[in-house]
Amino acid sequence: MNLAEAAAHADELATSGGAQELAALRTEWDDELEAAARSQDFQERAFAFRAVGMFRWRAKEELLRRGLDDGSPAARGSALLSVELLSREHPSTVNSVRPLLHKMLSDPDENAAVRRLAILALKNGSAQRDTIVLLEGLAAGDDTDAELGRAASSVAQQLKRKAAEKR
Repeated sequence: MNLAEAAAHADELATSGGAQELAALRTEWDDELEAAARSQDFQERAFAFRAVGMFRWRAKEELLRRGLDDGSPAARGSALLSVELLSREHPSTVNSVRPLLHKMLSDPDENAAVRRLAILALKNGSAQRDTIVLLEGLAAGDDTDAELGRAASSVAQQLKRKAAEKR
């Protein structure tokens, strides 16, 4: 079994409730995942960051933080996919990397797909005013591509509803 097969199996276990088997699989693949995340090959790094989410590996959130700073858009995108997946169950994952997500959204030179993934990850975080203002600014911006603007507007509205429900 390789890392890709192990990650796919971990994803199955996570969705079916095989917690003990998943924990054993994490222990078995810990070193390989760390090595892949440090690889010179961006594709290996990208898969390692994606595997963190597939393994539902909250203990590897610092590794995802490094992935969000990776020089490769593919690696950053994979890290964002894992952040989004992990944050579905708990907003702390997004909240802990919120400044990095804001930085990605504020950088017009950032890859457009990466920016859209950052927006989608933010929907699972806490409804913070600075995030909503940033998203609304992107939605209204003249230099924002239409798809990015729609995504920003949609997530801003979701966060506003989330904030209103807490009141």
